[in-house]
Amino acid sequence: MKKRDIIVLPLLAVAIVLTAGCGGAPSGGKAKNSRADGGKGEPLAVEQAETRYRPFPQMSVPSVYANDAEAAQEYVVTHYWDTFFKSDGPTTPKSILGVSDDEVEQALSNYIQILQNIKLTATPDEPASFTLARNGVKAMFSRLETRQLADTSAHTYLRFTEMVTKYLYDPNSPMRDEDLYLPFAEGMAASPCTREDMRNAARFEASACRKNGFGQTARNFSFKDARGNKGSLHAVKADYTMLFFSNPGCTSCKAIIEEIGSRGFVRPMITEKKLAIVNIYIDEEVQKWREYLHNYPPEWINGYDYTFSLRDSGSYDIRAIPSLYLLDAGKRVIMKDAPTGRVLDYLETIYRQ
Repeated sequence: MKKRDIIVLPLLAVAIVLTAGCGGAPSGGKAKNSRADGGKGEPLAVEQAETRYRPFPQMSVPSVYANDAEAAQEYVVTHYWDTFFKSDGPTTPKSILGVSDDEVEQALSNYIQILQNIKLTATPDEPASFTLARNGVKAMFSRLETRQLADTSAHTYLRFTEMVTKYLYDPNSPMRDEDLYLPFAEGMAASPCTREDMRNAARFEASACRKNGFGQTARNFSFKDARGNKGSLHAVKADYTMLFFSNPGCTSCKAIIEEIGSRGFVRPMITEKKLAIVNIYIDEEVQKWREYLHNYPPEWINGYDYTFSLRDSGSYDIRAIPSLYLLDAGKRVIMKDAPTGRVLDYLETIYRQ
């Protein structure tokens, strides 16, 4: 995937704008093919030399929600895409429904940030805000599908599903989020708008996203440390566990180690048993791993999967190395394959409370 800068607006700023009436990675990832196609798969029309794009449509929150922030938030999540998908604008190689790709991507980035900020308030014991965020994705897919069915010759479905997949599922995306991608993948797997020869890919991705999802107890596994002592994930005792899949010599892994080390709250949390970092190597070159051990912080739990079950069973669907999970005291998943900053910001908020 071509790397690009993704501009993100904080939830509060977006919410204020909307209320006022205006809407706004790890290396080693697998390459993916396009999975869905709106219409009959003909080539997209050539872009006109001087195309005039319309702006992404404004969104207004009804005044009845002015004094109910929670209801207003739910309205935004559910209706963010309504006006956009009701448009009759053309979809071309550089625009979707008459809005330029750049503006659609910005709107999608803002929307995903809203959903992810909502998710951050959820816990496995109180998952209501997580459910709200997931329902927002379902609403977005429903609007997209309805729009495509209204004009089956257009390429709106193809263009938009590719964009969502790039942001939410590509392992190199800084906004990747399999929990939010799951309802979208499930929608594609069942939709008449999805090309038949791509339906199995959507089913596969949905199945992968269901593994170790939010609120599920992470699959247990065994490991050995450098001295040959055996341990297991579920035997680790801490309020939170950061599960880190890494490789010796991996540049991206080194960057994550440095980023974790730069946060002053991490070591005190480990000392106080509020946090454990379980750093696991899943491949076969164990001697190389042993030689690299001095690069890992000694207060971490550093081990390797001597059974190779993590690599071969697919129980964790490790699509790229490095990969980070955040688990609660009961080893229930809070975040799955999440960007480092998102995990650390969450933990720092917990620590500062």
